Amino acid sequence: MLEPDAKIQRLHEHKVLNPRPQAVEAPWFRSGGFFDPNDLVQVKYEMLRHARQDGVTKAEAAALFGLSRPTYYQAEAAFEREGITGLLPRPRGPKTPHKVNADVMSLIEQRQSEGGPLQARALASLVRSQLGISLHPRTIERCAARIKKR
Repeated sequence: MLEPDAKIQRLHEHKVLNPRPQAVEAPWFRSGGFFDPNDLVQVKYEMLRHARQDGVTKAEAAALFGLSRPTYYQAEAAFEREGITGLLPRPRGPKTPHKVNADVMSLIEQRQSEGGPLQARALASLVRSQLGISLHPRTIERCAARIKKR
């Protein structure tokens, strides 16, 4: 079994450390042992289980576990969709560049295949003038790297 400090460090590394463990009021989390208020995945799972099995309202369950009602509903939907892995945190923000479409990628690929050095600033200007899409030069570089990997 991990030392308490090592476990907290591990939870932090995996981004599942509960930022407010003191807000968890469920008595079985306060007695120590198996239930750990620092483990956010365990707290969310027990919150969902408590509402389903013990007949309390969703709002009561959320409050007992120190979480908000929106967090309850998000956890419930994620759990329904993916099971326990749905309770793991997801990276925030966009997953892909939203302005980059097939035309942009084609233009970048065409410039790369010409063999000369890729000038991201010049290519960003070209994309803006030809396609009307304003991209940061770093986005162009990332797209070029993606094309190279293929």
